[in-house]
Amino acid sequence: MAHSLIYLDRNESNYGPAPKCYDVLRTAGLESMSWYSREFGTGSKSILTARLAADLQIDESSIILGYGAEDLLKQSVQCFLTKDDTILIPSYSWWYYKQLAAEVGCKQAEYPLVIRENGYEYDIDSFLEIYSEVKPSMVFISSPNNPTGNAISPIELHEILHHLSESIVVLDEAYSSKSTNSMMKELLTKHPNLIIMRTFSKYYALAGIRIGYAVVGEKVKEFTKFTNRYLGYNRLSEQIAIAALDSPEYYEEIAEKMTQDKEMMYEEFSRLNGFTAYHSVANFILVKIPRSMYTSLDTYLKNRGFVVKFMNEELLNSHLRITLGTQKQNSNLMNAINDYCRENAHEQEIHRIFQPAYHEFRKENTHEAAL
Repeated sequence: MAHSLIYLDRNESNYGPAPKCYDVLRTAGLESMSWYSREFGTGSKSILTARLAADLQIDESSIILGYGAEDLLKQSVQCFLTKDDTILIPSYSWWYYKQLAAEVGCKQAEYPLVIRENGYEYDIDSFLEIYSEVKPSMVFISSPNNPTGNAISPIELHEILHHLSESIVVLDEAYSSKSTNSMMKELLTKHPNLIIMRTFSKYYALAGIRIGYAVVGEKVKEFTKFTNRYLGYNRLSEQIAIAALDSPEYYEEIAEKMTQDKEMMYEEFSRLNGFTAYHSVANFILVKIPRSMYTSLDTYLKNRGFVVKFMNEELLNSHLRITLGTQKQNSNLMNAINDYCRENAHEQEIHRIFQPAYHEFRKENTHEAAL
């Protein structure tokens, strides 16, 4: 059965990259695979950093390439933090942030996200209050945030950055397409303590190629030395990334399909008892479900050929994170979830009626036992 499973649990793309990316692989030759880069002789770091500098209208010296955004996130923590420092991260965020902090032994603090209307949002007032109390050396801001799917608006971002001048700020935009492109130069000029992380893994469907980049402000330029690669970068990955950048229409079409499918899924989940789908601007959605369904729904979906992420974290332990697949896959997944709910409607109704009384019974008996 494993070979036929559709994986919608790791935020990878099932559409695949643009055709031009495959063309690079078909025509790759000796120069790309057997020789180190000679770009330093032209005054550039690499063909990709030169291209990104032109697209973003920033100095090439501010751009760093890495083995995906994951690699650059790790390097930023290792470059700047020690056990005497504190890092401030979102409370609902990628578990890897905490892992990176643990690797250097630094202290960790969290700022909250809140649920408002249809989804999660950054609580700016609480964020700034906690920042003033903690005085961290580094702050992570994830936009869009994994796994909640919410992004920070340009107005909110400027407001926050204005107050964070004493810390290094890492803006993780792994799930973004080009949200800050138009204001990249302005952000770096006004906030020289800023590092913006990007990857080609999500929007550009190149997770297997493992290439990402960061842009850095003047106050954190030492990061460019920490990440410097004397012999250059992966030449084939760079060429594939440029092919992706040369294919905007392809990716815009996929993004539109995903937007349509998210709307379809919001509507479908709104009809299911016990399910709440939170609005997302990323390539996944977060869905709250009754915890009692975890095992049976997981088994049911795998039997229908689907693997989704059943969250099991401190704050998100009754939630699914569903990666958007192709339109056919998304439709079939929703059909499977609807079928599960219909087939288990009787058990769900019993659970809905008796669960509150059971919790009240447990609370009363626990209280008596304590006495």
